[in-house]
Amino acid sequence: MTDRPYVIDKLISAKAIAARIEDLAREIESYYADVDKLVVVGLLRGSFVFIADLVREIDKVIEVDFIEASSYGDAMVSSREVRILKDLGGKIEGRDVLVVEDLVDTGFTLSHVVTLLKARKPKSLRCIALLDKPTRREVDFTADWIGFEIPDEFVVGYGIDFAQRNRNLPYIGKVRFTDDA
Repeated sequence: MTDRPYVIDKLISAKAIAARIEDLAREIESYYADVDKLVVVGLLRGSFVFIADLVREIDKVIEVDFIEASSYGDAMVSSREVRILKDLGGKIEGRDVLVVEDLVDTGFTLSHVVTLLKARKPKSLRCIALLDKPTRREVDFTADWIGFEIPDEFVVGYGIDFAQRNRNLPYIGKVRFTDDA
């Protein structure tokens, strides 16, 4: 699949991402105003850039942990089988938890992870996603905060990859195959 030639068309600029993250951080600070410490759980690997920028903007005591789940592998579409590749390092029982995801597509991955984490009895559990593709949703799941709603395009950049490529782009771009007729 990645042997096909492709180009990346910019969809969301680095400046737009930075501005939206500032706004989201203020909303999160307001929501968690009475919380002493927030546990921020990043879904690896795609969220690592987003989580780094987001936590630097939140003026609150934060503990960061990660969980790695996969439903894509190197494919462009979800397999709908969610596998946990790395679990949390700490406990979340009785704690306020914010799950950070890069992209909500079918909803399978985030729904599965949220169900898994809720079973660990956090005090509260909310979700934020940088990108949302509601037209692709197959599971009734909506993140509490959304950075950008995007069309049904395969996107890369800002931590999001295509077969482990293009994570390092500072913007979000859509993949366009150049050999398409």
